[in-house]
Order: sequence, then structure tokens, then C-alpha cells
Amino acid sequence: MSVHLIGGGATTAVDAPLYAPFVAEAAQRAGQAGRERPRVAVISLHPEAEEKAEALGELLAEAGTGLAIEVHRTAGRHGEAIGLGAIADVDGIAVGGGVVEDVRAGLEPLFSELRRLVAGGVPFLGVSAGAMIAAEGSLGGGSRIGGVVVSPEDSGEAGDELEIEAGIGLVDMAIEVHVAQRGMLSRLVVAVESGLVAGGLGIDERTALIVGDGELRVEGKGSVWRVLPTEGGVLVSTIGT
Repeated sequence: MSVHLIGGGATTAVDAPLYAPFVAEAAQRAGQAGRERPRVAVISLHPEAEEKAEALGELLAEAGTGLAIEVHRTAGRHGEAIGLGAIADVDGIAVGGGVVEDVRAGLEPLFSELRRLVAGGVPFLGVSAGAMIAAEGSLGGGSRIGGVVVSPEDSGEAGDELEIEAGIGLVDMAIEVHVAQRGMLSRLVVAVESGLVAGGLGIDERTALIVGDGELRVEGKGSVWRVLPTEGGVLVSTIGT
């Protein structure tokens, strides 16, 4: 089974095909467990968690193309950790977006269990911030490195320093999202060049990166940007659809 990471922006029925590979893997897992309908945990730690969890569940149902899905929604609250019951006895786990620090903090107590489940064959889907925390080292929301601006900031408001926190550890490279649309490639380049992270993958909006069995696959309308350190700098390349 695979780790499915979407760079954000994929929020309408037109985007449902991006979610189809994840749903297909969840259905396969359900079949192995003797269930006709896959049980999918949908977790949101967005400020509008109830609405976002419902919307993500509807997208997954649309992606099933006639396959009935049993969606288990969990809408988290700021400052409260998600309980183990949210991911118990499921065939797939989907984590939506929000403020990346809040998403990471809410799920941190489940990191070891999430790693165990994915290693055991449960597919994982992360969208936007949910994709970022899948990495071994999770990028925060800061826009400065060493006090220098490395990504767009709100006018008249100084941004925070970028910090790296422990993520779930499902992929070994840092994950950046909304890359082309929000000008985030520069932040990933400087993070790699400065040694904050050993390498990174940046995912455009409405684009999915699927990591499984040692291979990378890209689906959708954009690109995945690979940033690796080299002698004297970094190497930037794209993985297209």
C-alpha cells in the first residue's frame, strides 16, 4: 500500500480522480479483511474542522465511482489531541489541511500507531498540511530562515522563522505544498541548502504524489519539485505527470 500526498487546492468533484488511487487501495485492503465496504478514517484539524472533514469525505465517496465507502469522520479541536479510536480498525486514513503546526500537534500522539498501520498495509492520504506532516521532518509555517525572507509574506507583517518538527515519518524527505501557486519553492530550496532538511519534495496544487514500493508516481495538473543537495548548492528537478 502507498502514501498519497496532495499539494492542496483539490476541493471539487472535478478533482475526485486524484483521490481514486487511495480509495482503490482502501477497497483492496477491505477485501483482504473480508469487508465489502472500505472503512476510511477522515481526520480534520482545520479551524473549520466539521465542514472540512465532511467535504473530504464527500470527495472520497465521489472518487469511489460507485463504490460505497464507510467514512469515519473526526473533527479535531484546537489544542486537543486526536484519540486512538479515530484510526482503529480502518482500511485507509485521510488527513486534511489546516495550520500545519496544529495538524502536527493534534496527531503527534498517534504518530507511532500511524507508522505501524501504514507499514501493515493501510494506505495514507495527506492533503496540504496533512501531506507536510507525513515527512520524517515536518516543515512549519515560517517564511524566514536565518532572518531572511524565503517565501511570500503578508504585507507589513514580519513572518516567523521556519522550524522543523518531527513528522509521522512515512517519507524520508521534507514535503512542501501549494508550491507553484504560492511561491513556496524558494523556501524548500533554502531549507535544503542551509541543511535544515536533507532533501525535499514540493507538490503543486491539484497534484498528487504517490509513494509506494520504492517508486514515485505523480497524478494531476501540476508537478512535483525535487530538491536535493549538491556540492556547492542544490539540484532542482521536476517529476511530471
